[in-house]
Amino acid sequence: MDLERGILWVRQSRRRPKYAHGCEDTWGKKAGYCPEKVRTNPDVDKTKSRAGRRTIGLPDQLVTLLRAHKEEQDAEREKARQLWSDEGWVFTKPDGTALNPNTDYHQWKALLEAAGIRDGRLHDARHTAATVLLILEVPERTVMSIMGWSSTAMARRYQHVTDTLRSGVAKRVDALLWNAGGGADAEAGMPSAKGN
Repeated sequence: MDLERGILWVRQSRRRPKYAHGCEDTWGKKAGYCPEKVRTNPDVDKTKSRAGRRTIGLPDQLVTLLRAHKEEQDAEREKARQLWSDEGWVFTKPDGTALNPNTDYHQWKALLEAAGIRDGRLHDARHTAATVLLILEVPERTVMSIMGWSSTAMARRYQHVTDTLRSGVAKRVDALLWNAGGGADAEAGMPSAKGN
């Protein structure tokens, strides 16, 4: 991340851990509950696709929030001293180590509840972001780049046409077909002869 230029580079993704039993007795529980569990997948890996490796411009207000976060993290680093483990994460535990991969899920749920908003999946925020880009009339190719999509089919899956978009299209059609300047045709609700 380059906060001076307001750019985020996505090059890897964090993986939710998968475990195998580390003891001889599986005692009927999932491997993740085993006291001697052994992780079987890497902590980070390549993105799912080449399109997932992308560069994203950050809005100025987000850059401001990230700078404030960095100052807080620098204070945590100073406080932890030799206990700080600099693993390169933007969001960490107070000792610099990586957060548990489901931390974002729990924080998302708490945020929705505190805001009084209906419950939803964290992944739904991705759908919302894609739809906001549609409302902002961001070109599809740019949306694909930002979202890390390799096909236009993903746009159809993630972007949702809202009532605001439908109303906007209706107003554009209205302005194109019916002359807002008035006249007998406009009063009768008929298309104007102009431009035909």
